[in-house]
Amino acid sequence: MIQPGQILSGSNQGPSGQPLLEARHLRKDFPLRQMNIIGAGKVVQAVEDLSLNLFAGRATALVGESGSGKTTVARMLAGIHIPTRGELLFAQQPVNVKSMRERKKYLRQVQYIFQDPFSSLNPLRSVRYHLSRPLRMQGHARNSREVEAQALVLLEKVSLTPARQFLDKYPHQLSGGQRQRVSIARALAVRPSVLLADEPVSMLDVSIRLDILNLLLKLKEEEGLAFLFITHDIASARYFAEETQVMYAGQMVEGGPSDEVIRRPRHPYTRLLRAAAPDPDRMAQNMGDEVTGDVPERGEPPSLVNPPKGCRFHLRCPHAMEICRQSFPARTDFGGGHWANCHLYSSNLDVQTTRATTGG
Repeated sequence: MIQPGQILSGSNQGPSGQPLLEARHLRKDFPLRQMNIIGAGKVVQAVEDLSLNLFAGRATALVGESGSGKTTVARMLAGIHIPTRGELLFAQQPVNVKSMRERKKYLRQVQYIFQDPFSSLNPLRSVRYHLSRPLRMQGHARNSREVEAQALVLLEKVSLTPARQFLDKYPHQLSGGQRQRVSIARALAVRPSVLLADEPVSMLDVSIRLDILNLLLKLKEEEGLAFLFITHDIASARYFAEETQVMYAGQMVEGGPSDEVIRRPRHPYTRLLRAAAPDPDRMAQNMGDEVTGDVPERGEPPSLVNPPKGCRFHLRCPHAMEICRQSFPARTDFGGGHWANCHLYSSNLDVQTTRATTGG
């Protein structure tokens, strides 16, 4: 376990070539609390056997539609949810997020940027308060003068200028983009090594989304931060992250370098996400479309209280085979770090001869 002094505030360097934050085989079940006896013992199987690595100065995008388990993953990494099973490691050291002492030390390094900047800020408190609290709690500022000086630096770092004009404003006096910049500044006040950004631009006006993404990119490069970037927009994942992992109904189905995953998607679900991106014709032209075969019907994700056996996508997949209903596919490596969990490749069967209706 992490011992006192092993993690130093503001340190963003793990062992050479090693991930800064590592999740191994995480699982999260949420028990159902129902009044009748029929629901007793049932759980929502939100995340199943998830592993990922975050490296200093690099971003990993976690992509999937609503309900796929992306936010649950981020909240486990942030210590908000305790994993049902699995292990977290920071700088190669196991982290026990059940221990309040270790969790506090861990959160000096790992910070969360919420999707909704308005609900994540206290409407009764000023920007000065939101920034001063983490500075004082972590011992980075000892008095009001130091708090103000560092708060001004933080506001300038997130491009809220002139900074002094924002210190005593309240959340309702700010635009959505300004509120999200304050949320980012608050996360930076702790001097973390890892930022978990949960759909940080999805609730902002389209006109300012790119500005926030560019700000986060700048912080990643200048501060050497490790990023988990959660999004349902596969185009944003390619723009922001070096690596993309695709998640469906709590299971990881594809991953690898962002350009490779998005330009040459292997899993039918990744193809669905490609097809659902804004202006797919333009995306295909710009990305170099190498997608073949049918794009699957949209349909609906399965219930995670009683999820289907095998690959959970088989109910919506135009290429579903009998084996897809029976077992989850092993990982197939396509080289260059690109992989997919799909029986189309592990079974070595031709796509055109293995299409089957799901019967569901």
